Amino acid sequence: MKVLDTYKPFEIQEINLSEWKQRPVKNNFFELVLIKEGEGTQCINYNHHPYNQGSIFLLPPLKCHSFNIRTPSKFVFLKFTDSFFRNIERISIDRNEWFREASYILSNYNQLPGEIIKNNLDHQHIEMLISMILQESRNYDKESVTLIKSLMTSILEILIRNIKKSNFFEVAENPTDERITKMLTYINEHLHQSDHLKIEHLADVFSMSPTYVSEFFRKQVKMPLRGYILKAKLKLVEIRLLNSDYTLTEIADELDFTDVSHLSKTFKKYAGISIREFKKNGEYQILKRSACC
Repeated sequence: MKVLDTYKPFEIQEINLSEWKQRPVKNNFFELVLIKEGEGTQCINYNHHPYNQGSIFLLPPLKCHSFNIRTPSKFVFLKFTDSFFRNIERISIDRNEWFREASYILSNYNQLPGEIIKNNLDHQHIEMLISMILQESRNYDKESVTLIKSLMTSILEILIRNIKKSNFFEVAENPTDERITKMLTYINEHLHQSDHLKIEHLADVFSMSPTYVSEFFRKQVKMPLRGYILKAKLKLVEIRLLNSDYTLTEIADELDFTDVSHLSKTFKKYAGISIREFKKNGEYQILKRSACC
């Protein structure tokens, strides 16, 4: 097993396994896995999903995933590392937009098993892009950086497209109204635009009366609208704290907290620890789920 240098904007591993071994890699951000050969079962949070050649999964930022290998399997793991987002080298990509979209994936993908890519053409694109990154990484030098980051950005855009078309949100089982998925997508796309999250605005966008929006949301998601929005913002706070060089002031301003003090107090109330303790521990509190396999 070969793990490329951690200072790079990515880590990529190509591994042949006949039995699963817990990987030492700490998934602070998110990671794709492509099954090149073999069959078995993926497990996340006590949920199981079969895999075979060509399967593509998105792994959660926790050590609560595994693979039950039925036949010898070849895995390719592609991890998006935090060094990419800390802007060590200036590049032409819009870093803020890239990070915002990557955060969207991590905060909204609900860590259930199953393939993340539903569209066959997108599936082919992902396989091709991962293959190109793998080939480029074998002769990695400084000239490879721009190309690999461009390929990673393309993967990100495909993931975003597929997540937005699927129900990857934390909603009540068997939601009775398909509008809730569209509403959750809209909310999570506009967490940095507080005006778009006001009840009156949501009512206008989704053709509801303002008095019905909150009732509709609570019925479908089993939690208050404002509580959901706050939790969604705090997930982004965690992601920025662990994976970027955003200052607390920048985070507070972007997510519409009154000031750093307001952000710090709110975070401690919901996470149970201070921001300083959180950064020291380096482990998600609000983003993670309680059950792991």
